[in-house]
Amino acid sequence: MSSYLYIINIGVILVFVLLFFITRNTNKRWSKINDYLGKVTTTVDSIRYGDLSKKINTDHPTYQNVTHSINRMVETLNDRERMIAEYQSELMKQNRLLESVINSLSDGILIINDKFEILRATPKILKWFGVKKGHDIIGKNIFEYIQLSDDNAEADKLENNEVFIKHTPTNNFIINSQPLLHIEKKRYVIIIKDVTVEKEIETLKTDFAATLTHDLKVPIIAAANMIDLFLNKKFGEISQKQEFALKNMKSSNDELLELVQVLLETYKIDDKGIELYKEKIKLNDFVREVVENISPLTKDENINIKFTPFKSDLTISGDKLQLQRVIKNLVSNAINHSNSSKDIDVVIGSIKGYATISVIDYGQGIPKDEIKMIFNKYYSAAKKLRKVGTGLGLYLSQQITEAHGGEITVESVENVRTEFCVKLPM
Repeated sequence: MSSYLYIINIGVILVFVLLFFITRNTNKRWSKINDYLGKVTTTVDSIRYGDLSKKINTDHPTYQNVTHSINRMVETLNDRERMIAEYQSELMKQNRLLESVINSLSDGILIINDKFEILRATPKILKWFGVKKGHDIIGKNIFEYIQLSDDNAEADKLENNEVFIKHTPTNNFIINSQPLLHIEKKRYVIIIKDVTVEKEIETLKTDFAATLTHDLKVPIIAAANMIDLFLNKKFGEISQKQEFALKNMKSSNDELLELVQVLLETYKIDDKGIELYKEKIKLNDFVREVVENISPLTKDENINIKFTPFKSDLTISGDKLQLQRVIKNLVSNAINHSNSSKDIDVVIGSIKGYATISVIDYGQGIPKDEIKMIFNKYYSAAKKLRKVGTGLGLYLSQQITEAHGGEITVESVENVRTEFCVKLPM
């Protein structure tokens, strides 16, 4: 019995010894784990506060894979941070460049919201508005500084509107706006342009043209009257050669007088607009008479003008003198650009609500890229052909037609045909 108890006691002692060694080894192991976790925590906290220079230093084989992964992550974050810093630096450079370009523009630029409150303004605007510092203007209503010619104008519909700037009353300004797209709140870019110099130059130019053409008209008419006297043999008989020369002089003089008249009419339109003296016009008879008056001009060109009236007599309300100028100009252009082996067609027609006068020639035509420019003031295709022309004829014709509530359209195929169509309301 006593030996049995002895064996049991020895066994218990061995168990306790074994547990002691096991516990001791486990504590050492947990101590190493805690040390490693402490290093990981320190590294993570450093990363959290932006210090990417910290790494885990340990050579323990058990934690080698984890340590390597964490250190690689730190290196990757460090590379990303450098890339972001480079991108931010480049973006700041581009922003400074863009701001410098915008601030150097001769136009003034503002950004406003839908309540017309100013969110940003360039130095040019500050100067015109009489504001010293940029932050003094932020949040102010734009109408504290400007006055539009149209008080009911909307922020997104301003296009070449005249604007009065209270602090700069002696200058002329125009204003344009453009909504900013793809942003949640409504924002508008407002561009203000100082057109004082352009206005002065335009005024000088038109005044010069008006004075010059008026002064030219008097001697041209005097010369025309004198030529008529010679042709009517008021100063005695003239030979056939003299008569031929005088008729050529008269033709050239008439062309010059027409050019001067076009210049004068253009000036009047730009200055006062077109004054129409309307009356009832039977279109077939009216156009036929105009064509007959122009026909002598085609004799030297060996070109015939073929007139085709409408099947019934159309009646319109219009200014005979002005519409005659339109038809003469279109036919004269057709003569200058036509093929001498083919007729020029003048055709009266009708579309819904409009009477039409079409002038068709079969010459070199108009290039597609020039069609949109031919009604611009001073543009002239005749210059390419070394022919006389101011370029004002089509511009004047368009203004006259639009004053009648109509329009001029053009269709052209190069080296085939060109058709100008005048549409007038019935």
